Amino acid sequence: MMIEIFFFGLFITWVHADGAADVVLSCALVEEGSGLSGMGGGGLFTRTPATLVFRDVAVGPDEPLEMLSPFVPPSVPDPELFLFEASVTSPDIPNADRLLHADCNELEVMCEVSRYSSKELQDSSDQTFFMVSITVEELDFSISLILETLPVEKTQSTLMQSKLNLPLSQSGTLLTKAIFVVFSNSKTLSAPLRGDVLLDCSFKQQEVPIAHQVDVEWRLQHRGKGWKVLDLKTTLDDTEGVRADVNVERKGSSMNAGQVVSEGNVSLSLSTLKVADEGTYICTVSIGHFHAQQVIQLHVIQPPHVSLSEEKLILKTPQTLKCYSSKYYPLDAQIEWLFVSPAATEPELFKDQGSLTSHRQHGDGTFSLSSLLTVPPTVPPGTRIICRVSHVALGAPLDISLLVETPKIDSYWWFLGFLIVTVIFFFQVIK
Repeated sequence: MMIEIFFFGLFITWVHADGAADVVLSCALVEEGSGLSGMGGGGLFTRTPATLVFRDVAVGPDEPLEMLSPFVPPSVPDPELFLFEASVTSPDIPNADRLLHADCNELEVMCEVSRYSSKELQDSSDQTFFMVSITVEELDFSISLILETLPVEKTQSTLMQSKLNLPLSQSGTLLTKAIFVVFSNSKTLSAPLRGDVLLDCSFKQQEVPIAHQVDVEWRLQHRGKGWKVLDLKTTLDDTEGVRADVNVERKGSSMNAGQVVSEGNVSLSLSTLKVADEGTYICTVSIGHFHAQQVIQLHVIQPPHVSLSEEKLILKTPQTLKCYSSKYYPLDAQIEWLFVSPAATEPELFKDQGSLTSHRQHGDGTFSLSSLLTVPPTVPPGTRIICRVSHVALGAPLDISLLVETPKIDSYWWFLGFLIVTVIFFFQVIK
């Protein structure tokens, strides 16, 4: 049987006088049954209310602690309730204080709790383990942690959780502690084509290490395909220090092996980014019998180069003006034509926006697009014509413009006029 808990976004904060807070998450317990339908082709799922309490989360000195009350468990323990109580002091949850005001700011907090098990754990441990994943997209907050149940002295009066079949504390909570944490401070980021980027991923374990060997794997998934980018195995040896075995699949990818063990930093560096580097990166950290992941979305961007086919425009007959938007990524780009009349201060859209060429894709994966505008001779001199290009890689739309100039008198007619004036002048002198 698989048991999962999903968090719907409601939580309460309780604090202690010593600057530590209890964050209470309102959850739903999801059990997979034995039916033939459901998620992933499994059984039917039922949902039951549940609660997850993070104990002693450190808060900053500016938090108004006197405004909140300490968490109080139910006065009468109920074995039917799912009330998880987790100590998260060693290891702690990095930046957990950012959860304190997420509800007031109407941020969507997603949390999932599932039972963590493996054959090795079943053979070597009497404890039960749970995986917890919490994400707040607006805060770039993402964390996965493994909870281990704490031993409870069983007596005749000890209550057992009815569905999990685990002993409860005297207050009716399921006592656990965090033993392994994997987190990222950047869930989504953008980086320029041919630039460098650092994908943030770190881990923490309890003061008494779970294991001295740390395995890290980075994978990339994009458009239904997946492949390994880099994997690293580090071992802390009493005589040789840190030993690392690194396998690099993507040229230009690297990790700092020394920081893996000393700081828990497993961030991935990528240099000279290509369009093919875009996608979903999965950071998996394995320690002993445990592993946890973080998922990071990387967007590769390249702003367009914008130019016009003419430097100036003199209208005697209709003229075709081209605006080139070149070598940009991703695909979506918008081109608009505007004008500012001699007596106006604000631009207006041309009623006729001309025509667009087909997108052209280059060998490096970037795109180009052109727009053609036919400018009629009725447009008065002094009018400024603007090509405006919008693209996700631009902080704001990019404008490039030219000025419609006054037509110059043709040299033939100028010479003829000069000749006529000269003849008239000498005629008057002779008279």
